[in-house]
Amino acid sequence: MARPSLARRERHDLCDLALVLGEDAPTLCGDWDAKDLVAHLLVRENRPVAGLGIAVPALSGLADREMAKVGRRDFAVLVEKLRDPGLTLYAIKPLEKLLNTLEFFVHHEDLRRAQDRWEPRTLDPADEQRLWSAIKGGGRLAVRKAGVPVRIRRNDVADGSVTLRRGADPVMVTGLPSELALFLFGRDRTRGLEFEGPPESVGKLRSADLGF
Repeated sequence: MARPSLARRERHDLCDLALVLGEDAPTLCGDWDAKDLVAHLLVRENRPVAGLGIAVPALSGLADREMAKVGRRDFAVLVEKLRDPGLTLYAIKPLEKLLNTLEFFVHHEDLRRAQDRWEPRTLDPADEQRLWSAIKGGGRLAVRKAGVPVRIRRNDVADGSVTLRRGADPVMVTGLPSELALFLFGRDRTRGLEFEGPPESVGKLRSADLGF
C-alpha cells in the first residue's frame, strides 16, 4: 500500500493531537484555540464562499460567521469530519499536494508548538524535500510585504538556495525546510534558523507581516 501524502499524514496527526489536547488547547494562531483551528480548516474546505474570507480581508466576516456556526458542533465530531476531506477538491491528489501540504504542516505545528515543552520533530528527508519544493514555489508570495530582498537556503543538503525577493544585499535565511516554512508563514517559534545580511534588513524581515 502506498504511503499517504505528507498533507494527508499531517492532517491525521493534527486530528489525533487535537483530540488528545482538547478543544480549549492554545494554538499559535492568535487567540484561536484548537476548536477554532479545526473550524477554520473545515470552513476552508467545505464552505467555498465563506472560505474566500480567509484569503480576502474584505470578506473576512463571511469566514468568521461560518466558523462560529461550525464551532457550535461537538468538538470530536468536527475533528472526525476534518480527518477525511470527503468529496472536495482538496481530496484530489495533485490539489491536495499543492494546497494542503503547507497548510496542514503549519497548522499541525501551530498546535504542537503552542504547548509547553514542545520540541521540533525530526522529519524524513523526503518530507523535508516536499516542504522545500512547496516553499520554493510559494515563498515569493509569503515575503511580498518584507520590504527587503530575501533568499532562503536549506542546511540539510548542499547547494540548496533560492531567491524569493530580488535586490541587492539580500537577507539570507538558512535552516531546515520545515523551519523555513514556519518562518515564511509568520511563525516565530522556530528552531535553528540563521539570518545573514545588513542588520537593518534582517530586522525588517523578522518584524514583517509574512504569510501566504
